[in-house]
Amino acid sequence: MVTTVAHLKRGERGIIKEFTQGMLPIKLLELGCLPGNEVELIQIAPLKDPIYINVNGSHIAIRRSVALQIELDLIEDKAAL
Repeated sequence: MVTTVAHLKRGERGIIKEFTQGMLPIKLLELGCLPGNEVELIQIAPLKDPIYINVNGSHIAIRRSVALQIELDLIEDKAAL
């Protein structure tokens, strides 16, 4: 199964692998949503849209449809193991 930002639970982190549908909005790329950067899910709005994430120290809100386009490699939390 492909893991995307939309599949993260609160507090989970991942490394951006690629974008499933080509390009993201330029503003997200400027804010650091680039392959190799770490993403952490901060919060999900009550109706599951938007999703609040932390990328490179910037807290940004993205739509769930955009979050589904950002494929991740999950980072295992060593404290939880």
